[in-house]
Amino acid sequence: MTWIRFKKYFYQNSELGLALDISRIPFPDDFLASMEPRMQTAFADMAALERGAIANPDEKRMVGHYWLRSPSSAPTPELRADISNALAQVKDFTDRVHAGTIAAPSSKKFTQLLVIGIGGSALGPQLVNHALGQPGQDKMTVSFFDNTDPDGIDYVLASLAGKLPETLAIVISKSGGTVETRNGQVEAIAAFKAAGLDYKKHFVAVTGAGSKLEQTAIKDGWLARFPMWDWVGGRTSELSAVGLLPAALQGIDIQEFLAGAAAMDNVTRDPVTAKNPAALLALMWYFATDGRGSKDMVVLPYKDRLLLFSRYLQQLVMESIGKELDLQGKVVNQGISVYGNKGSTDQHAYVQQLREGVNNFFVTFIEVLKDRPAATSMEVDPGVTTGDYLQGFYLGTRDALSEKNRSSITITVNDVSPRTLGMLIGLYERVVGLYAALIGINAYHQPGVEAGKKAATSVIALKLKISAALKAAPGKAFTSEALASQIGAPGQTELVFKILEHLAANGGTKKTAKTPWFESTYAA
Repeated sequence: MTWIRFKKYFYQNSELGLALDISRIPFPDDFLASMEPRMQTAFADMAALERGAIANPDEKRMVGHYWLRSPSSAPTPELRADISNALAQVKDFTDRVHAGTIAAPSSKKFTQLLVIGIGGSALGPQLVNHALGQPGQDKMTVSFFDNTDPDGIDYVLASLAGKLPETLAIVISKSGGTVETRNGQVEAIAAFKAAGLDYKKHFVAVTGAGSKLEQTAIKDGWLARFPMWDWVGGRTSELSAVGLLPAALQGIDIQEFLAGAAAMDNVTRDPVTAKNPAALLALMWYFATDGRGSKDMVVLPYKDRLLLFSRYLQQLVMESIGKELDLQGKVVNQGISVYGNKGSTDQHAYVQQLREGVNNFFVTFIEVLKDRPAATSMEVDPGVTTGDYLQGFYLGTRDALSEKNRSSITITVNDVSPRTLGMLIGLYERVVGLYAALIGINAYHQPGVEAGKKAATSVIALKLKISAALKAAPGKAFTSEALASQIGAPGQTELVFKILEHLAANGGTKKTAKTPWFESTYAA
C-alpha cells in the first residue's frame, strides 16, 4: 500500500469532519470507471426514492427515512407537516417532562426511562444511549426491554427496584402486534401494578395510526402517543420519534443529531462518485464481496462509545441486503454478513484469526481523532497518552492485516457527538441504498423476518396443544413420540421434545429421565 495510492484514493471532507480511506481495498485502477454506468443508475434510483417513488415494490410503499431530517424534501405537504409536527411534539413533550409539568402521579419528576422495543426499535436507541450518554449528567437514565427473555426482563426490573414511581415507559411498535414488544409491555405493566402504581400515568406509545398499540393507548389514557409511518422501516427509524424521543428525554441534542444526518445526505446525493463517500463505500462493498456477499464485513470501531455500532450495522445491512430474490424475482441469495466488537479489545480476541486464518472478510476500521472531551490527557508514558496507544493499536493492526493481504477500509471522524453519530447513521443508510441498487434487490422489506415470526407462532400453538393433552391425562406419562402421536403431530416429534424439555425445566411438567434419553417420560 503506497503513499501514491493513498493520495489517489483518500477522501476527506473537512466541512463534514469525515475522511474515508479505500486505498487498502485492492481494486484495480480501472474499477471505478468500469462501474460508473451502474453507479449513475444507482444515483438515479436513489433520487427517485427521495422524490416519493414506490421504492419498496413488494409492500407498495414509499421509502422516506431521508425526509425525517429534512422535512422540506418530502414529496407532499401532508408528509412535510406530519414530520415537522412529530418533531415539535417530541420537543414539547420532552421539555414538559424535564420541567416536571408532566410528572408521575406522585408528583415526582420522571428520572428513569424504560424503552420497550425490539430490532430497530431498540438497537438505534441503545446505540445512541451508549454513544452519547453522560452518566451523572443525563436528564434521565435509560433502560431497555429488547427481548422476550424473562430473566433479561427481571435483570432490568432489578435495576429499577424502588425507582418505578419515577419511571416513564415508552412502548415502540409500529403494528402493536410484535410479540416480543407486546410481552415486554405486559411484563412492565405487571411490575408497575405490583408496585401499587397506576401504570397508565407512566406509559407512552410510539406506533402506527390505528394499530393495536394505539388503540390500547387511547382506551387506557396513556400519557402521549407519537407516530410511526409505514414509509419508515424499523432499521431506518432512529431519526424518527423511535429514536428521537428516548434521546431527547435522556438529554441529547436531537437537533444536532438530525443536522449531522442532513449534512451527510447533502454530500451523499452528489452524483460525482469521487466526491460521494457513500458511493465509494458501496463500490468497495461490491468489489470486496464480488457483488454477491462472498466475504464478511468486520466492523472495528476504535472507540468504546461505538461498541454497539457493529450491532446496529448488523441489522441495517443484513436485514436490508440479505435477500433470496432480486427485483426481477430471480433467486440470488444476496447478503453481507456483519460482525465486530471494538478496538483495541480485539487485539486479544479474533484479530489473530483475521491475520492468519481464512481470508473471508474485509475490515472497516472506524477511527475517532478526539480522545476525550477534556482538553488534554495525562501521559501514561513520557510523551504518550492512552489515546496515543489506542491509535497505535489501530494503525498497527491495519498494517498487520495488510501484510497478509487482508483488505480494509478506514472511516475517520473527529469525535463522537450527536452530529457525528447522525452523520454515520446517514452515511450507512445511503450506502445500503446504493449497494442495493447496484445488485438489484429490494433493501426495504424483510420477508425472512416475517417467516420467522410465523414459525414462532406455530411453535406456541403446538405448545398449547401439548399442555392441553397433558392436563387432559393427569398422572399419565408420555414419551415425546407418544405425545406427538397423541396430538396428531408425529412429524413434529423433535419440536414436541424441545417443548417438553422447556416445560419440565420451568416446573410445568414432571420429567422422568430414562436411558436412552428419548425414552424419558413427561406428565402433568
